[in-house]
Amino acid sequence: MASKENIAKLASIYAGLVFGIYWIPLRALGDAGFSGAWSPLMLNAFPLTFVCPLLIYRWRTFVPGRLRFHIGGILAGLAFVLYANSLMYTEVIRSILLFYLMPIWGFLLARLVAGEVITPVRWLSMALSLGGLLIIFGVDVGLPLPRNIGDWMALGSGLVWAVASLMMLTDNEDAINYGLAFFLWGTLGAALMAYVASIHGLAPTPNWSMVTPMLPWLIPLAILVFIPAGFATVYGPTQLNPGVAGLLFMTEISVATVTAALFAGEPFGIRELLGIILISLAGLAEPLFDLIHSRNRERKKDLHRIH
Repeated sequence: MASKENIAKLASIYAGLVFGIYWIPLRALGDAGFSGAWSPLMLNAFPLTFVCPLLIYRWRTFVPGRLRFHIGGILAGLAFVLYANSLMYTEVIRSILLFYLMPIWGFLLARLVAGEVITPVRWLSMALSLGGLLIIFGVDVGLPLPRNIGDWMALGSGLVWAVASLMMLTDNEDAINYGLAFFLWGTLGAALMAYVASIHGLAPTPNWSMVTPMLPWLIPLAILVFIPAGFATVYGPTQLNPGVAGLLFMTEISVATVTAALFAGEPFGIRELLGIILISLAGLAEPLFDLIHSRNRERKKDLHRIH
């Protein structure tokens, strides 16, 4: 029987793969008339519709949940909505890489909140992340600040997700309730964002009659792909070391980069490749260091037993 840890690893890989192609149905909805923030709302609302029976079944334990749990769920939903919207307002590669600067926020939050020391390997991770950002954004043409609303959303989503992850990892709530909170608060946040974008002219109100022709692919996509991926997203961090979970989620970078280059015609050259390598190494640094340290410790124990 597979252990919980192995299941969590597979779940994290699956979530990374799915959200690496998440931009494709988002953009397809945009082309069909659900532009801007309306597209993420659609892809959040459909999964929520089908998990509603489970939400009703767990209502008595879900609603009176602790305030900490609901704040964590709200932040997780908000992070995902910001990320999904960023894919509609900036390039896929920029969105992904800005989101995956979250190890920096995670290390800083752990220092501020839990008093954890920022170790040399964590400083290395942050340096690699910033190096990747400088290369992708073009340090040679000036200060590499985010250049549009989509970039800022992606940057903000990584920061909010780091806070949500810290809350989930230190909480005792089960992953199913966190998954339900992820869908519920994510949909409500997406609805609010779509409304705000609409009244400010960033996302014109769609023609709702266009939903019917899309049902044959929206419904199976929600049930078979996005619902499992949503629960997988919150299950991995509840069972795994944060560094390991983050590493496995990084399958998203490769998938999104390749698919964006193939199907969206986004640029992919030496600059993008170097940026991806550096930011991926930032995520790899701590888990690899921990793995090497753990193996060396086991070898020392074995040698001690022999002597």
